[in-house]
Amino acid sequence: MANQIADKRDIDFVLYEQFDVESLTKTKKFEGQNKKMYEMVVKEARKFAIKEILPLNEEGDKIGLTFKDNRVYGPEGFLKCHKLLIDGEYVAMDIDPEHGGMGFPHVITHVVKEYLLGADFAFSSMIVGCHGAGKMIELYGTERQQRLYMDKLYAGKWAGTMVLTESEAGSDVGGLSTEAVQNDDGTWSITGNKIFITGGEHEMTENIVHPVLARIKGGPKGSKGISIFLVPKYLVNEDGSLGEKNDVLCTGIEEKMGLHASPTCQMSFGSKGKCIGELLGEENKGMRVMFSMMNEARLDVAALGLYNASCAYLYAVNYAKERVQGRDLSDMLEHSAPSVAIIKHPDVRRMLLWMKSHMEGMRSAVYYISLLLDKANCSDEDERSSYIDMVELLTPVLKSYCTDRGFECTVQAMQVYGGYGYTKDYPIERLMRDSKINSIYEGTNGIQGLDLLGRKLGMKNGVVFMNLLSDIQKTIADAKENNLDNMAFILEKAVNRLGETAMNLGKKAMSPEYKVAFSFASPFLDVVGDTVMAWMLLWRAVTAKPALEKITKGLDGDLLKEKIEKNKNAAFYQGQINSAKYFIESIIPVTMGKMDAVQASSDVIMDTPEVSFGG
Repeated sequence: MANQIADKRDIDFVLYEQFDVESLTKTKKFEGQNKKMYEMVVKEARKFAIKEILPLNEEGDKIGLTFKDNRVYGPEGFLKCHKLLIDGEYVAMDIDPEHGGMGFPHVITHVVKEYLLGADFAFSSMIVGCHGAGKMIELYGTERQQRLYMDKLYAGKWAGTMVLTESEAGSDVGGLSTEAVQNDDGTWSITGNKIFITGGEHEMTENIVHPVLARIKGGPKGSKGISIFLVPKYLVNEDGSLGEKNDVLCTGIEEKMGLHASPTCQMSFGSKGKCIGELLGEENKGMRVMFSMMNEARLDVAALGLYNASCAYLYAVNYAKERVQGRDLSDMLEHSAPSVAIIKHPDVRRMLLWMKSHMEGMRSAVYYISLLLDKANCSDEDERSSYIDMVELLTPVLKSYCTDRGFECTVQAMQVYGGYGYTKDYPIERLMRDSKINSIYEGTNGIQGLDLLGRKLGMKNGVVFMNLLSDIQKTIADAKENNLDNMAFILEKAVNRLGETAMNLGKKAMSPEYKVAFSFASPFLDVVGDTVMAWMLLWRAVTAKPALEKITKGLDGDLLKEKIEKNKNAAFYQGQINSAKYFIESIIPVTMGKMDAVQASSDVIMDTPEVSFGG
């Protein structure tokens, strides 16, 4: 089981060889930290995840939740593990020490999350909610709100949520009907119903703080009239102690396809007319506050796609090495030949390499965007702006691409298992069910495509997107210097074509053909994602090749093959080159075909009469 969350060797490669994360310790922001400290923190998180969290997966999936008297109760083991999680101070790893955090880089925090959330997201989702609510209060709260709420949220002693969705206003947040009326004492009375609230009710913490989107009575319609309010489950006294129960009720929990132990709640605010909230930030500026949390949440969900892919791949590759079935292809006509492990079969190897290359590309991309945030925190204003711009551009790409491909990795893993994968005897069936929600969380992936084409592609008149292409070209140049010419040539051709495709689609999006253009927003995001993955994998190959040559010292032919088979580091580095070679030579040609379709932008999607869809 210890190998079923993440590959430590690959994580170390990305951190210290591909991205040189240790260089952060030379900055003022992270002075006093060092590689040994990072390794120790990750080691402890890995040990905790494997020993305490991973065993909860099966229990949580089978037992699920109990809903009784407006309360939600989870599996018994969750309470003990949650206390250990809080005692380990994992919630506020990247929060500034002056706010009660540990002050670690975002990229190291993401590694820890890969173990904690990868072990069981249904349980570990509490980390995300506490952190997000606390961050909003840190950025927009009054001194009083920070004093009463922030430290307890960051410590994980109180849980946090994100309360947006209503039954009649799903992705269209501006259509919400929850209302706020100011009271004489400056507080607000909140009235309304919300759905799909992760962690809206549970018994693991003594209080739950709900940031609730609502419209002040008489306020502007649409998203411009939305404010955000802090609505605690229990009111908080001025000394920080808990007061009476607020008029907040969980009226039901969703019976979901997966994540059976994660409470997805229907919530009622003010059913008795006594729900008290307090304004967070300015009136009618709630969306700005919420998006500070939403963008972070979208990166967390992108990372979930990676975590699911990592688990699925490791389960599949280990099974493929152990499962003996069928003769080797070279012995197909020899009926007396022994059966071999299925990893010997060409199509199984194809599926494994598809998973491996995508998973490795996702890990590098997720860590890279975290590293950009860290560099932004260590830079002057101009540099900081360039880093943040790149984060904003890549956020919708990674959220959509990683969650789609993460789910597809579970599909491929099940295929490796064959019929056994479809049964509950193995974890792949549960992993597939749990991972599907990621493409829906925090703005469906279709919305991410609209965001990329409608907002992010034209940032600063397209300069940010062109900077992305320029960064990729730098890696291509490095690849040529390292004699990785064929991969460099293929990716260079794709990058140039992507620039043309983006310009073409961007022009259509601002023309009378804009509806046709936006019908290709998701396919466009997909080709950007493919290109970014190829970039990350080529970067890995450029990093790995000199390291491999140092080990093999000019060996070739059978001697080189023998060295790689006997030396784990040599095998690892060769694996990096092979992942890049597979993706760039087998996936990117398909991506070029997708770009043909995006460039052509057929109008059939918008021209098909509704009646022609049937139903």
